[in-house]
Amino acid sequence: MKRSILIGISAFALIVVGAGLGQLEWQPRSAIAADAGTGPGLPLELNGQPFPSLAPLVEATQPAVVSIAIQRPARNFRSPFNDPFFDFFRDRRRPQQEDRGPQATGSGVIVNGNRGLILTNHHVIQNADAIEVTLSDGRTLEATIIGSDAATDVALLELDEAENLTEMPLGDSEQLEVGDFVLAIGNPFGLTHTVTSGIVSALGRTNIGNGRSLGSGNPIQDFIQTDASINPGNSGGALINMRGELVGIPSNMLSGGGGNIGIGFAVPTHIAREVMRQLLDFGEIRRGLLGVILDDIDEELAEILGLESASGAYIKEVNPDSAAEKAGIEAGDVIVRAEGREIESAGDLINAVGLRSVGEEISLEIVDKDGRRKTVRAVLGAMVSAVGEDIHPGLVGAELVDWAEGQLEGVRVESVAANSPAARNRLQADDLIVGVNRQRVRSVEEMKELARDRSLLVLNIRRGNRRVVLTVRS
Repeated sequence: MKRSILIGISAFALIVVGAGLGQLEWQPRSAIAADAGTGPGLPLELNGQPFPSLAPLVEATQPAVVSIAIQRPARNFRSPFNDPFFDFFRDRRRPQQEDRGPQATGSGVIVNGNRGLILTNHHVIQNADAIEVTLSDGRTLEATIIGSDAATDVALLELDEAENLTEMPLGDSEQLEVGDFVLAIGNPFGLTHTVTSGIVSALGRTNIGNGRSLGSGNPIQDFIQTDASINPGNSGGALINMRGELVGIPSNMLSGGGGNIGIGFAVPTHIAREVMRQLLDFGEIRRGLLGVILDDIDEELAEILGLESASGAYIKEVNPDSAAEKAGIEAGDVIVRAEGREIESAGDLINAVGLRSVGEEISLEIVDKDGRRKTVRAVLGAMVSAVGEDIHPGLVGAELVDWAEGQLEGVRVESVAANSPAARNRLQADDLIVGVNRQRVRSVEEMKELARDRSLLVLNIRRGNRRVVLTVRS
């Protein structure tokens, strides 16, 4: 009797849950296969009542998710002293190059089937010589990099052969709410097209430790947090809503042992969409620059400044002739709104400015050092950049930009062309050059001056948490 009662109660609970889920809004877009129907499939029945399944949603969207493998530059054998005399004594049986073939690094999402455009993470394709994309139907295609942005961890690829592709529509990540259901589709641990489910756990996450170093200045962080399982290999894949739209690109996870603990993070599509727009329009990121050094505001500083709350972006320093200086912003000011949106921290302002292009105008509400509120409009400037050939023959193939975050300044390596002199000298994208020939370097112009008429450069580099010294010859 007790067993019958328990079974009855369990059946009733499942019916109630099934009926509730059956009422979820379902509005598939044109990019989703027509045979997905107008609502989630109900293939199961329990005591004559329909029980929902997400299988049609998965079936419609999964073909847009791909697996990505990259070929990294082969390693050439070098004698300890980089001298032909010592090369004579090396073991001739040892291969001169280490070529392991393409290695799986993550996932990607087809967002334009006609052109074969794929969104993925910057760290998935970083330092790739060649890229292979495997589709859900087993086809393997070559892809080229249209562009990549370390600050947002977003990259855009284009398939060399774009035929019969399923694309996934871009959703509006700014409409997400905590508690919304989401699915994550990717290739964790090499297990292709794995689907996990969960909810949006939090929005606007910043300062996320991610187990890898992007090495980029002023990273733009506005992550979606989810408890849908995200593991190594999910990076670059799809976080989708219940309408089959891409709302995030899984980027990293919080884990003590390398596996999922229910805390994963995805780059929202409102960021990925802007990065993709700039890469398609310009072939590069033309990120606007305000020209300030920022800090967060704590309770003590808020009290000293006479602020109502410990929120806003505190201006520690204004760069000469910058957009900020031209707009009348001064050191000691606090920016509390940007384009009408509240600025809670320095990270909020970095996000607001970093998603705008050079030459765009931005409205900023400021509390000045006298406690007065005012609104200014700043026309964003451009980062100072250079190509390697403008500095030294051994740096040909590298793109370099000025970089500053907090008290740390230097020259960041934006990209390195495959098989270029810069690549052969072991320079990598996202390296931060802080010294040249034992002299501190803080800008591209300083680096040019220190490299002038030099055949040999000794570069002091911060590579993630490591310090590296490279010798670069003409």
